[in-house]
Amino acid sequence: MTTKANWWMYDHQRIEGVTHLPRKAKLEPKELKEGRPRLMTVLAVEIMTPSVKAVPQSWTMDRLARFLTDNEITGSPVTDDHGDIVGIVTLKDITEFRWNTQRSDNTAPLSADEEAEARRLRMVIFEEMGKVPVEVRDIMTPSILSVDEQTPVRDIADIMMREHLHRIFVTREKKITGIITTYDMLKLISDTDLTRRCTGND
Repeated sequence: MTTKANWWMYDHQRIEGVTHLPRKAKLEPKELKEGRPRLMTVLAVEIMTPSVKAVPQSWTMDRLARFLTDNEITGSPVTDDHGDIVGIVTLKDITEFRWNTQRSDNTAPLSADEEAEARRLRMVIFEEMGKVPVEVRDIMTPSILSVDEQTPVRDIADIMMREHLHRIFVTREKKITGIITTYDMLKLISDTDLTRRCTGND
């Protein structure tokens, strides 16, 4: 059973069952807006991907798998019937669910014939899993970590490593404005200016 995260508030549009959080224009750090000298620190708002697709918790696991594959993403926030964010779901959740369902607790050694039969049964089960009405709400993680747009990327890196995260949402005034993934963090290495700014305070 999930707990509704009432503090998630954002504007959204629903298109074919998917909640598309609006794409934001590229934002500049507060220091630039207010005319103060540019700081060396790189902020979340500068490297985040300003577009997030959320999926309904009532979707089946099979539909979720197709959605993630078609959009070439590995995870997505989950919304309830009111459009509020209630969790996050990833391809890993799908894999772990299927693995746990197929895994046998029998640790006794099997003969060659038994191993072959076990493999055959696992394949049958795997093919049938897509027909089981397992919903997103059954496999999602009912909690989301987020950072403010003005959070330094060094702090974000610490959080992602400490919590073993591949993605983290970015907010402004408690509204989701983007997402930072491990791919986005690689920009700090590939972009020489960002790299120089990250190391400029050492």
